[in-house]
Amino acid sequence: MTSPEPAELSGPEAQAAAGDRDSDPNLEALSGVPERVPGLDEVPAPPPAQDFDDPALFFNRELSWLEFNARVLELAEDPDQPLLERLKFCAIWESNLDEFFMVRVATLNAARETGRGGRGADALGPGEQIELIADRVAEQRSRVCRAFERQIRPALAGHGLRIVDIEDVPSEERRKLNALFERQIYPALTPLVLGLGRPFPYISNLSLSLLVMLRDPKSEGEVLARVKVPLEIFGRFVEVGEGGRTLLPVEQLIAANLASLFPGMEVVDHALFRVTRDTDYDVSDEADDLLQAVEEELRRRRFGEVMRLEVSAGMAPVLRDRLIDALGIDEDELFFVEGMLDMTGLWEVHGVRGFRELRDPPYSGVTPPALIDEGKPADFFAAMRERDIVVHHPYDSFATTVERFVEQAVHDPQVLAIKQTVYRTSADSPQIPMLIEAAERGKQVVCMVELKARFDESANIRWAKELEESGVHVVYGIPALKTHCKCVLVVRREGKGVRHYVHIGTGNYNAKTARIYTDIGLFTADRAIGLDIGEMFNYLTGYARTTRYRKALVAPFGLQPGIEAEIERTAAAHRPDAPARIRLKMNSLLDPASIRALYRASRAGVEIDLNVRGICALRPGVKGVSENINVKSIVGRFLEHSRIFSFERPGEEPAIYIGSADLMPRNLYNRVELVVPVLDASVREQLSDVLDRSLADDANSWVLDSTGKWTRSVPDGDRPRSVQRELMERHSMRSAEHATI
Repeated sequence: MTSPEPAELSGPEAQAAAGDRDSDPNLEALSGVPERVPGLDEVPAPPPAQDFDDPALFFNRELSWLEFNARVLELAEDPDQPLLERLKFCAIWESNLDEFFMVRVATLNAARETGRGGRGADALGPGEQIELIADRVAEQRSRVCRAFERQIRPALAGHGLRIVDIEDVPSEERRKLNALFERQIYPALTPLVLGLGRPFPYISNLSLSLLVMLRDPKSEGEVLARVKVPLEIFGRFVEVGEGGRTLLPVEQLIAANLASLFPGMEVVDHALFRVTRDTDYDVSDEADDLLQAVEEELRRRRFGEVMRLEVSAGMAPVLRDRLIDALGIDEDELFFVEGMLDMTGLWEVHGVRGFRELRDPPYSGVTPPALIDEGKPADFFAAMRERDIVVHHPYDSFATTVERFVEQAVHDPQVLAIKQTVYRTSADSPQIPMLIEAAERGKQVVCMVELKARFDESANIRWAKELEESGVHVVYGIPALKTHCKCVLVVRREGKGVRHYVHIGTGNYNAKTARIYTDIGLFTADRAIGLDIGEMFNYLTGYARTTRYRKALVAPFGLQPGIEAEIERTAAAHRPDAPARIRLKMNSLLDPASIRALYRASRAGVEIDLNVRGICALRPGVKGVSENINVKSIVGRFLEHSRIFSFERPGEEPAIYIGSADLMPRNLYNRVELVVPVLDASVREQLSDVLDRSLADDANSWVLDSTGKWTRSVPDGDRPRSVQRELMERHSMRSAEHATI
């Protein structure tokens, strides 16, 4: 799924399985981690006491991320997954990899060229990482192509959904397609000849193009031309026949009609290619106008350096060499693709109507019982005064919880102010119109819009301008820091004073991703937390710098020290006869200081269970260092996105926190992040239950060993434990029971 915070993972973040190995004897060698993984396999000897600086104790960030994408790939290979979901995982794997090259590989390339990148805790240099990345990507590419071409595509055809090649289209249908080409596609194409005194054309990021070799029959001279495939206009596939059940890649229809684009010329050869550009950018800490600075950087990003050139495996060397020379790339930036180039287009196939039997069963989130009063929506503020409320998306509806909270605040005449952060939001989100309405009703409305939310910058700029024009106080944060925290603060007049009502989330205010990302949201009227968040907003909007908060942990000031202090307190409280335990659930674990703290706690005997979806730089199972640490990753139908930090000490109530931050340097030191304690005992029990189920999952989980290998869990019993299935069932059952009372 991506990230959609990819990610972040966004996007929509994601997932895995062993594949049909019995049917292909060659699949075994390519379907898992290689027998020897450079930079991962060597298990270090125990370091001397207090020495946790040994690079061998840390996995490399980029290689660990590629292992996450391998888990996504395993789900594409998994014959137990519904067919269209396997197809979806092919597309997710591709889009994940695109963003990885645009950002992470671009960063490594810049570090290699400038010599300024330095080495991380694992001590691998940029050049070494780029070489290892190329090997891993090639291995994964062969697997995803094989899964699609040999397994998924034939199986879909067996169910009546066919993805065909142009040579397989019957002649009658071919004539209809050619007519379609002449009528609709041909007028939109722009063939560009290369050479003959003309500069090489700009190739846009992630665009699909045909490189064509032409011969002049009169002069016998040969030239090259480029034809961009206009996917943004026509999509990736055209229908063959009626009913939308037979699909042809549009580039094949264009290739079959190249003679129409070059009359009088002989088409000698053609092949597909695709470039990936550097989309990373920096905004100066001293920018006077952050909005203008981001807009200027977005314009520059269109012309970023080429990071990757993907070509059809059968491309003729003369075509390939000309491209390499024209784009000025190094040999390690060239990638051959056997099969379909750019599998993100498979989302179109996944979106074909019908075929319910080939998909996951539908699921719709429910409304928590605490927010229902005699079958009707409860008064949100009254419910929050009574107790804290936790929601867990997508199992709980985003619309009837988060959106209704804001909606009630907008229409409540006693509400004086609404303050909200916006990192990413969906195009059809009601959040923005509701804030505009609140401003029109005379309330003080503050919206902290993060302009630097990667790949959502343009959308956020549009939202910001629309909000400003409607009278909302819009702030863009601090140039040096991204504002990644997720919170809404409502200030309401009550009696002779005011009360703060707060929502703190682990995910974005985005109705679309709330249906496919698992995220926690906490509603609280706790006075100290409300004051903390009010002061955090003052830091974001004004000229203030609160570094000490009452209960909240706020980055970049106190979040990392606060989490580390909880780890140290748990280690100090541990005794063999009264054991302590640490359980952490997050997207990524990379921060060396936090990892060293966990190593110290493990050495003290604390049992540590980590549920890390993506990057994990911590090496578990090292004697004398991390033998008490277990690491599990869950990759399934929904993108695991919630962050829960639980510290259990003998004789105390568990200390449990939720919030927006992963334990990564960028989150802890370069962003504004918000993590808050969960004070209500019943809410702590619910979150502890989520951790229990996550750690018990053996249906869509992988376990990390000391060599860096992720091994898929084997179900124990007739019915595998799936945290996502169990929570869907649990929330639906709870809602149904409440409805019958």
